[in-house]
Amino acid sequence: MGEHVDIFIADAADRFGGVESVLGGFDLSVLAGSSVAVKANYNSADPFPASTHIETLDALCTIIADQKPEKITLAERSGGGETRDVLARTGVLALARDRGFAVTVLDEMERNGWHEIQAPNLHWSRGFFIAAPFIRSDHVVQTCCLKTHRYGGHFTLSLKNAVGCIAKRVQNLNYDFMNELHTSPHQRSMIAEINKFFRTDLVVLDATEGFASGGPDKGKLINPGVILAGSDRVAIDAVGVALLRSFGTVPDVANGRIFDQEQIARAALLGIGISSTKQIRLQPLDKKAENIAAKIQEQLDKD
Repeated sequence: MGEHVDIFIADAADRFGGVESVLGGFDLSVLAGSSVAVKANYNSADPFPASTHIETLDALCTIIADQKPEKITLAERSGGGETRDVLARTGVLALARDRGFAVTVLDEMERNGWHEIQAPNLHWSRGFFIAAPFIRSDHVVQTCCLKTHRYGGHFTLSLKNAVGCIAKRVQNLNYDFMNELHTSPHQRSMIAEINKFFRTDLVVLDATEGFASGGPDKGKLINPGVILAGSDRVAIDAVGVALLRSFGTVPDVANGRIFDQEQIARAALLGIGISSTKQIRLQPLDKKAENIAAKIQEQLDKD
């Protein structure tokens, strides 16, 4: 992949306005009349930046709805709690009722709601199962948070957000896929591999705040104060790592080339996105974003 990809950055002092600004860089008219699956970050009910801020989700779904899609479905599986309870406690279910989008609780889905992935050269011993909304929808839009991951992922941005798209267990199969993931020395490559098997058209990274250490549920808080968006998951994650580095982060994320980070390296090898930081074009949309973009670019230039 030799072309450049744009990452738009906007001041998030007004969260809705920030989301609106970064999404202005994309032709959203393609969503008209289509089915749109939304993947947010509700691994637990812990407050932002552990979980997607409800205002960010509201802004994203409102802007998508303005394009008159046939259907918007938020699909989610939580690892740090019972999913329906997490979605209730974080206000997602109430928001869905108010705004008219559907919610699919993946833990409650029957076997025919899962799409089995079997492919050569995966680090998954038995393959895995992706939720049907992410396979069958015309478009997939996700929003993720800015944070490190102390349980072996090293960082959790857009690529890691895909873990919530796959099954922990499926009916009539006595196997715990999350146990395999979290006990494997290949965890970060396995995370990348999930992303090979479903499209993502757009990613909004809410970096109004983030965790520079710890994570995914708690950690050292940083305040970049921006929202970013792009169509390339590898580029978004590379920029996210650069942003974490610019604020000072844990050695696993801070050291070495960005594209030697295992999640990013494996994803690039699989053709999920770009293969070099040189392909990233930062597009700051205001003064605050310009300052943050300069910090990010400084880190990208080191690669």
